[in-house]
Amino acid sequence: MDTSPPAARPGGVVGILAFAGIVAALTQTLVVPLIAELPKLFDTSASNASWVITATLLAAAVSTPVAGRLGDMYGKRRMLLVSLAPLVLGSAVCALASSVGPMIAGRGLQGLGMGVVPLGISLLRDVVPAERLGPSIAVMSASMGVGGALGLPVAAAIAENTSWRVLFWVVAALALAVGALILALVPGDRPATVSGGFDLPGAIGLGSALVCLLLAVSKGADWGWGSATTLSLFAAVLVLLPAWARWELRLSHPLVDLRVAARPQVLMTNAASVLVGFAMYAQSLVVPQLLQLPEATGYGLGRSMLAMGLWMAPAGLMMMAMSPVGAKLSAAKGPKVTLAVGSLLVAAGYGLSVPLIGSGSPWSLLLVTLVCNAGVGFAYGAMPALIMSAVPPSETASANSFNALMRSIGTSFAAAVIGVVLARMTTDFGGFPLASESGFRAAMLIGCAVGLAAAVVAALIPVRGTPAAARGADTSGPAATGPSAEEPEASGARA
Repeated sequence: MDTSPPAARPGGVVGILAFAGIVAALTQTLVVPLIAELPKLFDTSASNASWVITATLLAAAVSTPVAGRLGDMYGKRRMLLVSLAPLVLGSAVCALASSVGPMIAGRGLQGLGMGVVPLGISLLRDVVPAERLGPSIAVMSASMGVGGALGLPVAAAIAENTSWRVLFWVVAALALAVGALILALVPGDRPATVSGGFDLPGAIGLGSALVCLLLAVSKGADWGWGSATTLSLFAAVLVLLPAWARWELRLSHPLVDLRVAARPQVLMTNAASVLVGFAMYAQSLVVPQLLQLPEATGYGLGRSMLAMGLWMAPAGLMMMAMSPVGAKLSAAKGPKVTLAVGSLLVAAGYGLSVPLIGSGSPWSLLLVTLVCNAGVGFAYGAMPALIMSAVPPSETASANSFNALMRSIGTSFAAAVIGVVLARMTTDFGGFPLASESGFRAAMLIGCAVGLAAAVVAALIPVRGTPAAARGADTSGPAATGPSAEEPEASGARA
């Protein structure tokens, strides 16, 4: 394994890893401008075409914790490069697809590469000086917002002016460029200290439970929440998750160390991450619709897909702009405070939206997204810092990947809940049902409530250890990584 020393220029390393995060986020938003066109492009039903999005979601959920564990075992840099391979291959498959089946398969392959963000954040712990770690984590976390911000307008512009296949070739080229930069300029991480083999049964068990859960959540509205299929999937989750947990607790080297995950700081941070993921995604579902709905509705703004993407872009860039501010707050007060402040900002953005919906001005919606994403920028930089200050170095990638999974579960539930609200609260427009203005207000109020709940959970996170460890200023030393005096057995031998 490559054990070369940390790079002399950590800023360049952070920039490369942030670029990797931007490409990953760009991949996720890539198909948004194509959603309405997919049934026509591939001569299929809208239901079948929706699997183009669902496949990526499921593949990412299953592969992210696996990639994290393998990163701890064999090296985070190595697994970063491995994760880029299906991203490149999947993009090529999508670009060449002539029917919906290969397109779904390609999107699934792209989903396998989504572990690059938590792996990149975890690698920072090994290759960036301790005093630069907090700001570096914030920048890397914010890269997801930048990728999402650029994805919509760029994808819409390409789709409107050239072949949609170009979108996927561009992503393939960018992923190859990321791989080349990592190979040339990013040093190897510390030698792996994880012993034992890979927990394949644990990976299969967790993957099966996640597939059942996310399928039920993402497809429940289409299949019917009371349908036999949806209820059977939820029932399977209730059986699989406890069985998986019992298996993990029996192992000395599990896929996910549940004893570490049960530490109050880790557990509460993951709980807050679910809520932040929900709150972050809810406005991403509402604002684009308001921008694109016809002006004749009285609350829609009648913008094109490209214009919508351009109005949404500054919000993603706001995440990057706020990342150094959040890092300074974490250094001064601790990432727990930064997470709570970020959650409150998200709630404030939603609160602003309630009187501004129906104002007839895109500037009001821009204000809402700027405030919300400023809060998301704070929160996304604080969560990895809290996780890494509470786990040993040998479990950094696994713990960060599990935290990323928690955020993904939050976004999935946001899509389901907001989708139900908007589907139930409709108005008739020319014989077609559209989500009503009251429905959008209700959705934003839900986002506000979830943001407030995230702030409460963040405030209750019991941060332990030295001040430096708690603030993420130095998460590499024994004070930051060892078990507390009250938890001597947490990372030791297991029954």
